[in-house]
Amino acid sequence: MNQSSASSRLSDAVHDLANEVVLALRSGGHLATVCGAAGIHEDDRTGIAAVRVIGADLLLPSVLYGQNPHPGDVAVFHRAVRDFPPRPDASPSTAWSHWAMLSTLHRVAPSTTGPLTAGVPALDEPGLAGLDDAPWQTLSHQVSLLAPLAVPAAASSVARIARGRVTDLARGFVRAVRRRDWLQASGTGRWLAALGGEPPTLGLGRGLDFVELMGGQDPRVALNVRAARLMIEERGR
Repeated sequence: MNQSSASSRLSDAVHDLANEVVLALRSGGHLATVCGAAGIHEDDRTGIAAVRVIGADLLLPSVLYGQNPHPGDVAVFHRAVRDFPPRPDASPSTAWSHWAMLSTLHRVAPSTTGPLTAGVPALDEPGLAGLDDAPWQTLSHQVSLLAPLAVPAAASSVARIARGRVTDLARGFVRAVRRRDWLQASGTGRWLAALGGEPPTLGLGRGLDFVELMGGQDPRVALNVRAARLMIEERGR
């Protein structure tokens, strides 16, 4: 019963936090604090765990709008990175998620990374485990799990591989829509928006509209779709 209750609280916290990120993205980044709006603070263990689940996307409004993140958000983000490092046997997606969080801190709040990275090669990338030549179905699934890496001008081995296989990602986007896997579709669509160069026949904008219509009640889907739209708008300027 206690485990079920803890899982439910974490799920609710992730939902609320993702909603606040979406609101910040829709507001043009003008909301003062994402964590504060979700009622999360540094001593909130469930909230810290929720931040670790959301990962680098907690600071996505600052990344996409080029603004300094709220100090309270940075403090909670910092705590999540410190308290939930990947274990030696962690999955590649978990290891990459942690790397994305550190990389984002270096990008938008570099003065805060010292205590986390002293004596550690903080930005050494995790392994890719055959992603380079993976079948397009596997590639699309794996990179959709790493959607927080899909941001403008962020260099990583995952982005390099994805950039060389945009057509495969477009196929993966269509497949995810047909399978009604809205989270994967939104994550893959976000990668296509970040990279550009997708086939014109894909109709990415209309596809994202459909994904949001069908799956947008999940704030993680709404987050990916909103991020994708902002990146499409930016590259069109």
